[in-house]
Formats: sequence, C-alpha cells, structure tokens
Amino acid sequence: MARKVLVTGGCGYIGSHTVAELQRQGYDVVVFDNLVKGHHAAVTGAPVIVGDLLIPADVQAVFRAHPDISGVIHFAAYIEVGESMEQPGKYFQNNVQGCVNLLDGMDAAGVRHLVFSSTCAVYGTPQHVPVTEQESLKPESVYGVSKLMAEQVLGWYDRIKGIRHTALRYFNASGSSFDGRIGDAYKPASRLVPRLIEYLLGQRTDFVIYGDDYPTPDGTCIRDYIHVDDLATSHIAALNYLWGGGESMAFNLGTGAGSSNKEIVQMVREITGLDFKVAVGQRRPGDATRIWADNSRARQVLGWSPRYGLREILETDWQWHSTHPHGFDD
Repeated sequence: MARKVLVTGGCGYIGSHTVAELQRQGYDVVVFDNLVKGHHAAVTGAPVIVGDLLIPADVQAVFRAHPDISGVIHFAAYIEVGESMEQPGKYFQNNVQGCVNLLDGMDAAGVRHLVFSSTCAVYGTPQHVPVTEQESLKPESVYGVSKLMAEQVLGWYDRIKGIRHTALRYFNASGSSFDGRIGDAYKPASRLVPRLIEYLLGQRTDFVIYGDDYPTPDGTCIRDYIHVDDLATSHIAALNYLWGGGESMAFNLGTGAGSSNKEIVQMVREITGLDFKVAVGQRRPGDATRIWADNSRARQVLGWSPRYGLREILETDWQWHSTHPHGFDD
C-alpha cells in the first residue's frame, strides 16, 4: 500500500510540482492549502483540503480525516522579502505560528516525519562561496528570520516530541514542468526569470538589472538557479531519508554552479529568438555579489543530485509563461 503524504501549500509553485512528482512515483497525496497564493487548478488527481494553518481546528481536521498520513512536506508560507520588511507580523504569524500549529497537529496524530521548505536566505550574505550548511546563520530580512525561527522550532519539537525533520534550504527555484501543465503562476512575478518573461509578453514596461559594476566576470550578480522538478525529487528523497531512520538535518539545494544576470538575458534571447532592451539600475541594498550552493551533503546523504541546468529552466519557463500569460486564469 502506498504511503500517504500531506503536502501543505501543495497548490503553490514548488508544492504543486512536488505533488505531481509524488503522484508519478506512486505515493498517495493529500493537499492542504488556503489558496491565498496557490491555485486549485495546479493539482489534479489528489484531494485539496482548503484550510489555514493559523486555525488549529483546520489542521486537526486533516489528520482526523486522513489518519494514515505517514509524512508531511511543509511548503505553506509567505515568501516576499520586501513585503516581510513592511509587514513583519504577517510573516512571523504565518511562517512561524503556522509551523507550530502544524507540528502540534502532527504530534496529536502521531506523525513523526516532516520535510520543511526552507531557504538560503537564512545565511544572509555568505562569508564563503560555495555555501555549505556550516555557513553562519545571519538572515537579513524578516522572511529569512521567519524561516530560521521555524527551523529552530522544528529542532525543539525533535528534542521534545521526537518529530524528525529535514530543512531544505533552496537557492533560486526556477523553471516549470516539462509537460507545460504547471508553472510559476505567482502574480505579480517576483523571481528574475518570470519578470523577464512578463516583460517579453508585454506585461511590464521594462526589465531592470540591478547593478552591472559588481566584481564578477560580466559585472552582474551571480546566483544558483535550481529547476523546480529537481526540488520536487529532493523533497521525496528527504522524506524517504527520514522514513529510513535519518536524523534531523539541514540540506542546501542548488546546482553547485552560478549564472549571472547577463548570462540569463543572453540565453533567453537564444531560446526565444527575441531581441530586447535591458535597463540597468543601481545596486539594491543587501544583494550579494555571488552565491551558489555546495550540495555535497544532499548528494551524499540523500542520494539526490540535480538533473537540469539553466537552459532547461529557461526553456520550460518560456513554454509555461508564453502559453499561460495570465497563469491558471487563461
């Protein structure tokens, strides 16, 4: 009998891709989402329970309705760095208290394995590149702090309640499904690649690169872009690691290589066949010059490795956005 997995935030960007991969691998999936940012249409073939992690009764009801849940993958969170600096309470309440309520629901139901969607933002500006899990934790935004606080909460629930977890610290999640069915429907787009594609589709008046005077080969920032389907397989590998008796641990998820803003622009030109103007603005405060992951721990402990690179990311994103210019509302 297939194990049943609860996916919170399963109607969101990374969550829906992970639900699809769980289904492909034969798992039984239940989705829990408040649909504030997620889209019901992103999930097919699995029950979607509409509820809110900030309402403990909603959480408890899921575990009562599905007493055979054996693991949880927790995506549900707010993710906008800028908004977090304007509305800190919203982020601490949702990202931290929501996690507490989920853990209490798991504890009452006897569920002891959780894969947590974390972020490389817990490191702030790293002192060393590539970034290992030993890098100092010094987040520079309320969003990053809220994720680190949730990780700390998970550590205490492990010590006190025996709920083991993996904290998956992604770098730049990108790309869309290869079948073109689901993609990053977050509006307005916040990630660099969707913002560029929105510009190409006439949904933005300009596209700006922030700073071209960094000490990098072409003067622009360098980031590690990881395909969302690779992130999906990592969550399943992490859950199997916990089911196999693995200890609570954090993992960096990236390709281990960086791409600059100008490299992305050039490859988008090649893939789309379009030429376009790019504006150059001032550097943004807090933007690191270069950052990419050391993913050795995930490779060695989880047996996971990324399959796709920047070209697959940009090709699948262009396929999704050009055929779904308004997301799931098309």
